[in-house]
Amino acid sequence: MPTSNTFGPEIIDDVETLADTLIERLEKRLIVGLPLGLGKANHLINTLFRRACEDSSIDLTIFTALTLEAPTAGSDLQQRFLGPVSERLFDDYPALDYAKALRRGDLPPNITVRDFYFQAGTWLGSPLAQQIYTSINYTQALDALLRAGVNLILQLIAPPGADNAGRYSLSCNPDISADLLDRRRAGQLELISVGQINSRLPFLGGEADRPESDFDYLLKGSEYEFPLFSPPHKPVSNTDYAIGLQVASLVPDGGTLQIGIGSIGDAITQGLLLRQQRNDEYRQLLKPLLKAHDPAQLVQWDRFEQGLYGVTEMLVEGFLALIKADIIRRRVGGALVHSAFYVGSPVFYQLLEELPPASRAGIATMPVSFTNELYDSTPLRPDDSMLGLEAEKRSARTGARFINSAMMVTLTGAVISDGLDDGRVVSGVGGQYNFVAQAFALPDARAVITLPATRTKAGKTQSNIVWQYDHTTLPRHLRDIVVTEYGIADLRDKSDADVIAELLKIADSRFQPELLQKAKAAGKLPQNYKIPPAWRDNTPGRIRSSLEHSVREKLLPAFPLGSGLTETEEDLAQALSKLAPQVGSWPRLLRLALTGLRRPASDSMKAGLERMGLSRPRSAKEHFYRALLKATLNTE
Repeated sequence: MPTSNTFGPEIIDDVETLADTLIERLEKRLIVGLPLGLGKANHLINTLFRRACEDSSIDLTIFTALTLEAPTAGSDLQQRFLGPVSERLFDDYPALDYAKALRRGDLPPNITVRDFYFQAGTWLGSPLAQQIYTSINYTQALDALLRAGVNLILQLIAPPGADNAGRYSLSCNPDISADLLDRRRAGQLELISVGQINSRLPFLGGEADRPESDFDYLLKGSEYEFPLFSPPHKPVSNTDYAIGLQVASLVPDGGTLQIGIGSIGDAITQGLLLRQQRNDEYRQLLKPLLKAHDPAQLVQWDRFEQGLYGVTEMLVEGFLALIKADIIRRRVGGALVHSAFYVGSPVFYQLLEELPPASRAGIATMPVSFTNELYDSTPLRPDDSMLGLEAEKRSARTGARFINSAMMVTLTGAVISDGLDDGRVVSGVGGQYNFVAQAFALPDARAVITLPATRTKAGKTQSNIVWQYDHTTLPRHLRDIVVTEYGIADLRDKSDADVIAELLKIADSRFQPELLQKAKAAGKLPQNYKIPPAWRDNTPGRIRSSLEHSVREKLLPAFPLGSGLTETEEDLAQALSKLAPQVGSWPRLLRLALTGLRRPASDSMKAGLERMGLSRPRSAKEHFYRALLKATLNTE
């Protein structure tokens, strides 16, 4: 196998021919590095998987993460909503055959799959997927691949543009591939590199920008082009906004920002935009949420004069919006943002297209060894800059705020983000540990963990701040800042008793007495300790009343960055998000249905009911569905 391709790649227009070539060259033993998320060469891995299913003498190992699948409906009502959305956004995305086999639980014995990060919550009911999960940090995946003897990487790539002839872009995923290709070029690794060209991928620079000699083969043809996986945004709730507005106040001017995917990330972005563009209104929003409490003088009210620099594992839409608003404008090595991968909604590509060329050129996609670590990660190519040196990273990542979400936090400060106490994996560790470790290694950095104070399922509400839990993602000795809708808890350097007291302040008041009793029973708080009166009114009603005016005035829209949905679908998405926590509780659903029966249908409601096929219900079930939606749809 070559260490580099001096003569350029061979372009092949037939996937079967390319599969034959790879199987022959690798003597039927294929150890495939398949990039995380969007970067997978779907047609080629499907063909190789099928060949291995048909020929047991082929030994196929797939090492990957974040296998993307179209969403599935759990009920008839959900299907009415998801059906047209999925048809529009996902029907032309080629499903991954190895994922189908995992779902069925019948992976052939000559095929091995290792996955170190799941699409959140989608594999909880799959025993085989739970068994093949490999628990590692994202930055450890490179060494795991090398130890496994990776001999083939299959990557979706963007073709050259007018200004970069002879070069291709890893675009969405230089995450591990860039490091593998650099080792190959330096003669330290033998493997075959294959790119599947997809012209829908934007050409991005940084370490994603590769010479054609990095590829041995290119799969090119109109039948191998496909729409990119683009999940729509979820609506941002009052709880999300209460968290996001507070987190936006923790980001110092001139600092460094990392945020993740999801509705809380969208709320943080909107909070930063309001802080910059409508500062007086932002302050008024923030005051009742903080209750005049400024933990360790962390809160920042002012506009951004110096601007921010972004270094993040995942490039989310929020970064593009912040670049467009000139909030992210501090450059490091010419870049506004360094990121390792992206999976974008339809809004992502729209925002990217709207950026001026100079701003778009400031988005540099890099390996995770650069974004997620402080340690030296200088590329092996001698013509590259010294940005990867630890000293350079430390100098650049001033005032860093590494913001990640969690499912639960224990009262002593341990964080649960990736799994359940029965051992099942919800998602994966990913880069969370790496970023928290960075926060403790940099002198002025902080790690911020966000989570709603409660969760509701089947009508039953539970606290996300718990006494103890039998699974941990981040140990308690890495406790730093935790933010719920009820406040900011600064935990760094505090004693166990002080940590417990701080977390009790930001817990939902319905659960504070029980949590307080457990802490006292364990001897972790004095028996005479009382939660301060200012923190005993932590209720959803208080949050709702604090934000309702700004919601009405569109300062806090349900989809601050857009959605990828129609206006009617946005209304329905909000309604279904309100309904989902009650599904499974018939008393709650019946009360909602009665409320809906009494509500007149506004014009916007009628549009939603028409979209769901419920404008003229024909059965008792459809009448019930109609009543539930009338109860939860906005009346405006």
